[in-house]
Amino acid sequence: MGRIDESKEFIPVRIAVLTVSDTRALAEDRSGDVLVGRLEAAGHVLADRKIIRDERAEIADQLRTWCADPAIDVVISTGGTGLTGRDVTVEAHRDVYEKEIDAFGTVFTMVSMQKIGTSAVQSRATGGVALGTYLFALPGSPGACKDAWDEILAYQLDYRHRPCNFVEIMPRLDEHQRRK
Repeated sequence: MGRIDESKEFIPVRIAVLTVSDTRALAEDRSGDVLVGRLEAAGHVLADRKIIRDERAEIADQLRTWCADPAIDVVISTGGTGLTGRDVTVEAHRDVYEKEIDAFGTVFTMVSMQKIGTSAVQSRATGGVALGTYLFALPGSPGACKDAWDEILAYQLDYRHRPCNFVEIMPRLDEHQRRK
């Protein structure tokens, strides 16, 4: 396991939270609330928050909009990662990714196995990068959002985490677009 290097200064990350649901409103968005509460408690900044329907094009459009916004470093979506016909969040994310973070889904499955056993195979959590922005798609349950944040994202979005973390390479995520 990694560790937090207390000699380094914490760097807040600007995070947008997207809940994908045909039925939820902000008042019932427990998964979004979990993510907002945890990211703010960690010292990060809530850059934006929205709820959007389970429509692939609409989800992808919102992801692209946030990726193009220089005030957003990370987008975390919750909902729509299952296996039913309306679960299209993973496909929408992949429509936007320039690079997929393959191990994110694997590590999420490993974490989930400890909590829900083989039911973890029904989740298609995913992560990727587009336009220098990290994108993560999490299941729609508050428990899954807690697990993803507490066991993975809290560490990888903390610049002080060693041996490595997502924050330290943020300035290089879009370097291919700057090359001449």
